[in-house]
Amino acid sequence: MSQLGLVYALLGAAVAVFLAGAGSSIGVGIAGRAAAGVVSEDPGKFAKVLIIQLLPGTQGIYGLLVGFITLSKIGLLGGNAAALDPKTGLLILAACLPVGIVGLISGKAQGQTAAAAIGVVAKKPDQFGKAMLFPAMVETYAILALLISILAVTAIPV
Repeated sequence: MSQLGLVYALLGAAVAVFLAGAGSSIGVGIAGRAAAGVVSEDPGKFAKVLIIQLLPGTQGIYGLLVGFITLSKIGLLGGNAAALDPKTGLLILAACLPVGIVGLISGKAQGQTAAAAIGVVAKKPDQFGKAMLFPAMVETYAILALLISILAVTAIPV
């Protein structure tokens, strides 16, 4: 029982990384299928569609960042794990949930929006800038979740 708080905190870091990474994987895959179709028809559009395809990958980065912050907070990155009571561990787990859950959902949604934006670029390459705005709007919510998770994790006294 003495390590239960640490287990909860590690679970929080894992949830942030796993869920946000899964959302990015799904989103990048969705957009990648659309990008591959466009490039098979017009290889000259590769750079533009690749940039749009990469946008859903940011959620995984956000989850990884919160995971690193969490591991640092509990002392595991320095090799000096803090003794956490279960309440503190649960608080850290809860603080990691926003970036994980929102990352999972927004990564997939951003992939779908990026696929539609890639369709715009396929038909009207001169509209690349406008097309980028659609998946960027979804990104806003991933950034908000990232901010709340960072603020919450760093505010918890260990």
